[in-house]
Amino acid sequence: MKRQNRMKHLKYLIISLFITLLITGHAQESQGIVIDKIIAKVDDYIILKSELERAYLDFLARGQARVSNAKCEILQQLVVNKMLVAQAEIDSIIVLEAEVNSNLDRRMAVMIQQFGGESEIQKAYGKSIEQIKSEIFDNIKEQLTIQRMQSELTADMKVTPAEVRKFFKEIPRDSLPYFSTEVSIAQIVKQAEPGPSQKEKVRNLLLDIKSRIERGESFATLAKQYSQDPGSASRGGELGFYGRGELAPEYEAAALSLSPGEISMPVETQFGFHIIELEEKRGNTYRTRHILIIPKPSQADYDKAKDYLHRLRTKIVNDSITFQAAAKENSDDQETASAGGFFHDEAGALRVSAEQLDPNIFFTIDTMRIGSITNPLRFQQADGTYAFRIIYYKDKIKPHQANIDDDYQKIATAALSRKQNLKISEWFEKARNNVFIDIDSEYDYCKLTNP
Repeated sequence: MKRQNRMKHLKYLIISLFITLLITGHAQESQGIVIDKIIAKVDDYIILKSELERAYLDFLARGQARVSNAKCEILQQLVVNKMLVAQAEIDSIIVLEAEVNSNLDRRMAVMIQQFGGESEIQKAYGKSIEQIKSEIFDNIKEQLTIQRMQSELTADMKVTPAEVRKFFKEIPRDSLPYFSTEVSIAQIVKQAEPGPSQKEKVRNLLLDIKSRIERGESFATLAKQYSQDPGSASRGGELGFYGRGELAPEYEAAALSLSPGEISMPVETQFGFHIIELEEKRGNTYRTRHILIIPKPSQADYDKAKDYLHRLRTKIVNDSITFQAAAKENSDDQETASAGGFFHDEAGALRVSAEQLDPNIFFTIDTMRIGSITNPLRFQQADGTYAFRIIYYKDKIKPHQANIDDDYQKIATAALSRKQNLKISEWFEKARNNVFIDIDSEYDYCKLTNP
């Protein structure tokens, strides 16, 4: 029973923040501290002391309260994670290398933007980009495997309104969270699309680069100089092996039409324009390298996007179309478009804390009337490019203590999370008897009894 109670309260997030992992590892190396040792074994999988310490630091960094058994609960979760990985192997649940690389490339793109370039990252950590990526590749693969195995165990789980109300009634009154000011706001984003003249400039540049390679210049050197693919540029454009259907169809079709060593004409995909060299075919897989250049919109292209939003706003104001319908049909921001343009919190509720808003949006709505819609506003997107958007300020919710009427979606998400945790806990109690688990005696005080 004590073990089940502990499991019910295990809410530690599996994926430690990427930047935290890097900073922690760098700090330990720069200080010459060696804290690694094996503290737990789960069949063929091990847990290092450094893993536990990083997870605990992340737990504290997220503002969690210091509780006496926090490390024990985190260690227990790490054990569960290793068991999930082991079970995924038994059940043949596979995470493709392409998925891991895609996830890794997205994280690196964020890092590059935050640091201002690859060279700044390398200076900060004293390692090459390739070394950094190599060190965390296995961690990301494990994280994705755990997520997939958890999804398998909790697939199709839902909570009924009755379960949500029961869950809410079980929360002690003095434990109900207090929510700060929240706002209900939506946006329609329009990105400037590069016109024909801009695309032609990129095609001509790639044709020139292709000619230089064919005259003897190094593909790898030119990829590092010109390619705008943050994941492969530093590797000289190398993408490695991919199976059919894993890359953009236009890219795959062009690559497979080549002979090994041959370089394609410029190929357009959703990512931009590429020249591709086929390096090797092996069964149903193939290895390529490429140089990607992304056309930049001209001022005329930006003006066109702005005018589009002006016309769309007029239709909304004149009640020709609702904001929500216009967002679903026209917004280029997929995350908010599917919700009718509305920003939503982690629970899926269509409102967000004012404190967590992007500063630009916060100061914009601070000057708006509830129910109003802005004119098109230029803003910088996460990838550093610019776009236009119109913002709809629907409502403002005052600070309040959680209640079933105003916060149903948040409460429903918490209820579902508990139900899923209980499911995984039940699975763990059954599965743990079929694997070898050994915990270092240093953590005897946790009373994580071995089977």
